[in-house]
Amino acid sequence: MKTTFARAATPDAAQTLDDDLAQVQRMGVTLVSEDELRSVDAEHVRLRDLDLDAIRTALTAFEVETRFDGLALGCLDHGAAPPGVSDRLFRFEHLRRTVERRNDLLAFASRPADLPDYLTRARAMVESAGDESPVAFMDTGPAAAFGAIHDEQVADQEERVVLNLGNMHLLGFHLRGRKIASLFEHHTGELSSAQIVRLTERLASGELEHTEVFGSKGHGAYHADRSLVSSHLPSMVAVTGPQRGKIRGTPLNPYFAAPFGDMMISGCFGLLRGFGEVYPEAREALESRLGPLAATE
Repeated sequence: MKTTFARAATPDAAQTLDDDLAQVQRMGVTLVSEDELRSVDAEHVRLRDLDLDAIRTALTAFEVETRFDGLALGCLDHGAAPPGVSDRLFRFEHLRRTVERRNDLLAFASRPADLPDYLTRARAMVESAGDESPVAFMDTGPAAAFGAIHDEQVADQEERVVLNLGNMHLLGFHLRGRKIASLFEHHTGELSSAQIVRLTERLASGELEHTEVFGSKGHGAYHADRSLVSSHLPSMVAVTGPQRGKIRGTPLNPYFAAPFGDMMISGCFGLLRGFGEVYPEAREALESRLGPLAATE
């Protein structure tokens, strides 16, 4: 006899709704084990960011090879914050710790085994990839920024601000080469064009305070190396991301980065570089297509 629930989920799947499983249960979802799941009389819905079977089906339709030499994966993961801890702050502390350990955009790339346990979305994504080919993971914000500096105009400038205006999140970096002078993260929809200009200018000058960002419903700001900070906005403010038009025509005088002529896939180029960072044996092949790796400074 099968058991019937109105709504049921395994603990791992339930974290899609909320990392606090007690909160998920208060929503009316019953937590069940993998074994119990087989006895639940209900329609089973598998939640995942990566569906390789669907991707292979699409590739096959275009007669494209479906064997992968490697997989470079990315997503934005707030992390599983402990109860009572702000998701925004928990996410930003992860970014800050990563830069503190190693000040380099490529520090955000890692092998699956090196992902922290609290990055539950990232870990679920790489688990969906299986073990048929090497997998590298990189946070989408740094990946987009790294991809943007492949644009020749951006690459020519040693110092630059790079803004990734995603649909939900805005992540800004003040860079010298690949080294991070400072960064901030906010929610794109919470900001007007004028606010983005102000935050960016204050980031570049070293005046932007963490409380200023967090207090306006953003994630935070961090000055990693004040010795790299100018007293003025760099001449190059490179912009990428689907909401990049939000600052068109502003005093930032933004340059819309188009690495290799395509502004839509900056993050993909960053992910490829991330793959080469964690699998050095792939670097020669990547550099033959993407060119030499940008200097740290």
